[in-house]
Amino acid sequence: MTTKTETAASKARRWGSQFTQLAAVVAIVLVGKAALAEPFYVPSGSMEPTLLIGDALLASKYPYGYSSASLPIHVAFPETGRLFGSAPHRGDVVVFRWPGDRSQVWVKRVIGLPGDRVQIDGGRVFINGEAAKVTPDGTGRAEDDNGSYETAARYIETLPGGVAHPIFKLYDNGRLDNTPEVTVPPGHLFVMGDNRDNSSDSRVPVRDGGVGMLPIDDLVGRVDAIVGSWNPGVRRQPVTDWLSGFRVARFFTSVH
Repeated sequence: MTTKTETAASKARRWGSQFTQLAAVVAIVLVGKAALAEPFYVPSGSMEPTLLIGDALLASKYPYGYSSASLPIHVAFPETGRLFGSAPHRGDVVVFRWPGDRSQVWVKRVIGLPGDRVQIDGGRVFINGEAAKVTPDGTGRAEDDNGSYETAARYIETLPGGVAHPIFKLYDNGRLDNTPEVTVPPGHLFVMGDNRDNSSDSRVPVRDGGVGMLPIDDLVGRVDAIVGSWNPGVRRQPVTDWLSGFRVARFFTSVH
């Protein structure tokens, strides 16, 4: 009888030890996702050609500090500012919680910082009266959310301050190519997608499905790398062809 009791107690201790180890692993993962970096998936073509539909991103959280938006799950905490906060740089690619529904996570590029005057004139970005330099760079294929492709003019845009990145232009006179000059309020950012004619961003108010002026407190992190990529368009092909959807050349590449 004593032996059976000891055996049961031994089993209980062993199960307790395994549960503690599992809980520690889960806690470490959650802390890592909340404090260091978190993976995200690109569902739309608004950041083409920099980011493609199906890219898996790694967003670093420490560059901008921490707020309730940094948590790996959406929790409706009241806004309290950022702990260890640091301002983004113009040209950073950022992940943020959409102000219209903070359970949704979006990705765009920072164009305007607090106090900047931003205007789009003829499709060209002006910041504090200075035009971004735009250099033709051939053409590319822009994919929409339905998996269809359209030829797009490709340019290299250099923002005031020197950050250069590619953009797509689908139309010569898109609906968002001309906007009034706005001043970015304190604690906010002006963000845009690199696919300029297929992006609901700070040019569009939140009430119309855009971002409007993005509160810095809604930032999740800075996109530093693509860790994997798979073209979801291959799902329309036989299963035997799905492996061809992996974009191996994009694995573990940096984002600028």
